[in-house]
Amino acid sequence: MTMAFDAHHDTSDEALMILYANGDRLAALSLTRRITPRVMAYASRLLSGDRAEAEDVAQETMLRLWRIAPEWRQGEAKVTTWAYRVATNLCTDRLRSRQRRGRTTLDDAPEMPDPGLSEVERLVETDRARALDAALNLLPERQRQAVVLRHIEGLSNPDIAAIMDLGVEAVESLTARGKHTLASLLSGQKDAIGYEDH
Repeated sequence: MTMAFDAHHDTSDEALMILYANGDRLAALSLTRRITPRVMAYASRLLSGDRAEAEDVAQETMLRLWRIAPEWRQGEAKVTTWAYRVATNLCTDRLRSRQRRGRTTLDDAPEMPDPGLSEVERLVETDRARALDAALNLLPERQRQAVVLRHIEGLSNPDIAAIMDLGVEAVESLTARGKHTLASLLSGQKDAIGYEDH
């Protein structure tokens, strides 16, 4: 079944913002479906897997995006860069609030497994994801942000620099240090999580 908002499939994020600002509600739906899952996954990683808080962050990010839509100036920033920056700030605020309250969170249930994988492959993938998340949670906050944005979200260093309000060299340094620390943290777990040295 094809729905009307599929007409926006090839439309850029920035153009969708302008369409929404001009009253096109289907553009907003299309942009929401495109951006929200990415923002939520990013927030979940920054918030140590707390999906409830990640959903709140994603929702607040999108609400802020819709509020600024009428003033959106195409070409000044990418919509995704803006959304990641807002989500980063919201996550940072929540993490600071947790520290003040001394709150601990429940571990999040694992993501739905790929139905094409065997049961053993699913268990291995789940173990790998848990090990990566646990190692990410041991990184300093800014390193974790840079590593997640670069190696999980796949953003470029200039985009990450804009999101984190840093220079590109600082992003490269944070990413390199974070990646090195992750490699050290995970190196002793290769056999346990199904990786072999070649």
